[in-house]
Amino acid sequence: MADKDLTKIFLSASIPYPDRDKKFYDTADIVAIRDAVRALATVVIPNAHLVWGGHPSITPLIRFVMKKMNVDLKQHVTLYQSLFFESKFPEDNFAFENIILTPKTLDLNESLAIMRKSLILDNNFSAGIFIGGMEGINDEFELFVKTHPNALILPIASTGAAAKILYDKIEPQPDIRLLNDYAYMALFRDLLVDFI
Repeated sequence: MADKDLTKIFLSASIPYPDRDKKFYDTADIVAIRDAVRALATVVIPNAHLVWGGHPSITPLIRFVMKKMNVDLKQHVTLYQSLFFESKFPEDNFAFENIILTPKTLDLNESLAIMRKSLILDNNFSAGIFIGGMEGINDEFELFVKTHPNALILPIASTGAAAKILYDKIEPQPDIRLLNDYAYMALFRDLLVDFI
């Protein structure tokens, strides 16, 4: 399969900060978030194309997985990042060949909205995975389901935070394994079998 024909999988994930909205931080399972991101990257990257918006707690995890794979899979990942954070870019950003920098404005929220629109609207996704997270995951979820109505939606509720809130509000309720299955590698292989 040529790189341009690879199935695109959207990842929306972050580890909540303690100084932000407590409803995200208090329910977050940080170990589960890290495990889920690593497992998703391990399952998706060799077989499909993983696309995500840069977050300092997530990008290093994906880079770590890619280094362990020891194969050149640069065309299997695309990182989106707002130039609003240019002075704070983690070193890991520069390890990715496919990095799309979106314009900044003077306003943080407006800059993030520009990045999210570019990320979600410029790609044809087959599935969207939501792990942990805060307010941004809610914003990305709303835009994603509106613009990719036929995509598979997987809010990994076992990671807590925004993903659990999304899981609880989706009707009909998604697969119960998203709530109580921590064997993420097997879970993603099973649920994404049609896409990878």
